[in-house]
Amino acid sequence: MSTAAAPDPSTAGTAGGVGVPEQTASPDVVTLTMNPTIDLCWEVEHLEGTGKNRARVRSVAVGGGGINVARHIVRLGGRATAVHTAGGEVGLRLNRLLDEEGVDHVAVDIDDDTREALVLFEAESRRSYHVVPPGPQLHEREGERCLEVLERFVGSCPYVVASGSLPGGLRDDYFAAVARHVKEAGSRLILDTSGPALRAALAEGVFLFRCNRTEAESLTGQAVRGFDDARALNERLLATGAAEVAVTTLGALGALCSTGHGHTELYTPPLPGEPLSDAGAGDSMVAALAAQLAAGEDPVSACALGVATAAAAMLTPSTEPFDVAVARSLRSQVRTASSG
Repeated sequence: MSTAAAPDPSTAGTAGGVGVPEQTASPDVVTLTMNPTIDLCWEVEHLEGTGKNRARVRSVAVGGGGINVARHIVRLGGRATAVHTAGGEVGLRLNRLLDEEGVDHVAVDIDDDTREALVLFEAESRRSYHVVPPGPQLHEREGERCLEVLERFVGSCPYVVASGSLPGGLRDDYFAAVARHVKEAGSRLILDTSGPALRAALAEGVFLFRCNRTEAESLTGQAVRGFDDARALNERLLATGAAEVAVTTLGALGALCSTGHGHTELYTPPLPGEPLSDAGAGDSMVAALAAQLAAGEDPVSACALGVATAAAAMLTPSTEPFDVAVARSLRSQVRTASSG
């Protein structure tokens, strides 16, 4: 398993361990995951409040915002490298799972253990319960090593995605430092995070910011119910230089994509089945956005595939990956309209 001594990005591929084929070209997208996880999905027929609940293991998969984004970009046909922390036995398992999946990645060793999360799927109700611990405490030097690794890629790849939560021990302005490094190298940062780290990064300015209703409401201090509320937020983000492109998602309604050329409402297409979980929808959307932008698509077109991909992700239980064919088929059903 490699640490901060990352390989040259033009030959990276074995960075997270053995068994990963070398890339022959720099990645289109590099993702940063400071607080990854292993998602354990258990299935029970009916969740009882007393006695034992007999469960079967439905899946064991790597997770965390940036790691999920990298995995989905690869599934969509793009090239991505995931930079992430890894600590303890769980970190070793995370590296091994990424290797087995064929995802190019660079692991930065940390002292504390990588977290595990539990997804409980109740078959009778078709509902998922996602239980997520806060994760490890990082030393300041461990955060610096992640930046050092990231710097080996920025500039040679057009897009960087910083996604997921910031673990304890790091300063609130950590993602702001990431944004600064990315801009100075001539790459573009796509940000998807929350809390104080989000506000600090937006003060620095990013290329694209994606937020859901909860994050939007934390920024506005009021409910974000529909496109009008989302437009008010996006206009503020663009006017203050917080983002060049602002994407606010509105659950089952869809998303608003805003650029210097205007606002576009994108409506969620009709689902071809019962929605089971929205746990992976956000990461799926960001993956499609990043993959399309790296392929040369404009932000609105990229966002349309993002909305379709998020919809496809809702058809799978827990954090299981979306069906690529379903996502592409839903793309043509995403209705758009100019807003404001």
